[in-house]
Amino acid sequence: MNYTVLYQRVNEPGFPENMFYAHIPTLDLTTHGIGVDGAQIAAHDLVELWIAEKKANGEVVPVEGDVLTGQINISDAIHSA
Repeated sequence: MNYTVLYQRVNEPGFPENMFYAHIPTLDLTTHGIGVDGAQIAAHDLVELWIAEKKANGEVVPVEGDVLTGQINISDAIHSA
């Protein structure tokens, strides 16, 4: 079973410079790790545990459909307000 993972650098004070979030949209899960590799490992471990818990409770595990990604640009004027 495959799930899309979106990686995003953590830009918050107090976090290591090379920390990344890993978002799994289909399952509404987020974790983090050092570097993309660390975030990928954390995401893999999290999803495996999450699926095992769902199955143990007799719950349905979502199957991913089509995933589209994009970006929007927000004016700098909004950020400076």
